[in-house]
Amino acid sequence: MSIIQLGVSRVTTEPVTLGGVDIPAGATVVVATPEVNRDPQHWPDPDRLDVRRPRTSHLAFGHGVHQCLGQQLARVEMRIGLRELITGLPGLRLAVPAEKVPLRNEMLIFSVHSLPVAWS
Repeated sequence: MSIIQLGVSRVTTEPVTLGGVDIPAGATVVVATPEVNRDPQHWPDPDRLDVRRPRTSHLAFGHGVHQCLGQQLARVEMRIGLRELITGLPGLRLAVPAEKVPLRNEMLIFSVHSLPVAWS
């Protein structure tokens, strides 16, 4: 999943068929970024957060010449941050049901308005 909600646009350089749809050369194609890494044929149970899942190639950080330069830093930050959060606060849990977490989806960047947590 990506925090960026705006689709990435590209222009085809040659005719291509995707999902049974013929796309001519020179056509603009918009990638649905929030959906791009959720193919259950490629990732088992793609909607479940699994911090132990092996790292695979995906498009959240872009691809090729359009790949994010900060992706390695983001991965290190997540690895260290999650480990410290889980080991430092082992009883950490949501204080409300997950469906009650207020999402911030009216912007270009996906996040939450607040994340009520508790720990014991």
